[in-house]
Amino acid sequence: MMFWRKLSPWRCLGRWVSATGMRASRASSSGCSLDLAGIYPPISTPFNPGGEVDYQKLEGNVHKWSQIPFRGLVVQGSNGEFVYLSGKERVEVVRRVRQVLPQEMLLVAGSGCESTEATVTMTQRMADAGTSAVLVITPCYYRGRMNSAAFIHHYTRVADASPVPVVLYSVPGNTALELPVDAIVTLAQHPNIIGLKDSGNDVTRMALIVHKTREQDFQLLAGSAGHLLPAYSIGAVGGVCALANVLGQPLCNLEKLCLTGQWKDAQELQYRLIEPNAAITRKFGIAALKEAMEWFGYYGGPCRTPLLPLTEAERSELRKDFTSNGWL
Repeated sequence: MMFWRKLSPWRCLGRWVSATGMRASRASSSGCSLDLAGIYPPISTPFNPGGEVDYQKLEGNVHKWSQIPFRGLVVQGSNGEFVYLSGKERVEVVRRVRQVLPQEMLLVAGSGCESTEATVTMTQRMADAGTSAVLVITPCYYRGRMNSAAFIHHYTRVADASPVPVVLYSVPGNTALELPVDAIVTLAQHPNIIGLKDSGNDVTRMALIVHKTREQDFQLLAGSAGHLLPAYSIGAVGGVCALANVLGQPLCNLEKLCLTGQWKDAQELQYRLIEPNAAITRKFGIAALKEAMEWFGYYGGPCRTPLLPLTEAERSELRKDFTSNGWL
């Protein structure tokens, strides 16, 4: 099994360096961890009017996203409607994306399931389909018993068995629970757990995680474009942002401004991203994201039921959130 991939010397020998400064970390004796730094869209899954996955439209969208300076794509994240797909569909979507995605771009695939055994199996299948790393959401159905001990046991089992690096995924908006900080700190010591996508809205918590894991080669990815600038300011290495599906280049521009210390310009750009981001996430969700994709030249298409399309009033409000900030 290959857990490590040597990339840029900027992350070798236990350090990564950017224009914002230097952060020390302890590298694995195996070498350098997979460098996650950058912006990723958690891509949507296109369906045809009959509700089937439209692989041709998927490949067309991937070709367009490949022209943007993303670090890679996240496939089968929450915006991919993975909970509505069969296991076969989940793996096939990843396989198709890997076939058309440039090799230099990372493919991070969601492999989380409710049980540990199912997650281990899905992780192996995603690795076989060509993923660079897996994103593993917290089990949540029996949330009353999902404490730190349960999470540590679950993720350790998955990471021990995984042929590719594991990224933890905390998304309380969907699961109604957060991966506890103490569990994250413990799991960060595992050589095959390389980072966390935190989709909560607590930048203080994110800063604490960066602080508590600074002795490990552990990377934090912001889970929202709404707080990308503050995330970079406290040590995040990148973002997995729904808004990147439609405003990928502006988000990459924001990343560059943060990394080169142009904080005033970064602040002005961040302001313009807050309302569109909230509209396609908290306010209207995936149906709004797919509607906006049509406006920006991608195929959005319908959601898979029980998700319903936007009403005319919602569509009008969504457009206003983009036009009032100069994006349409």
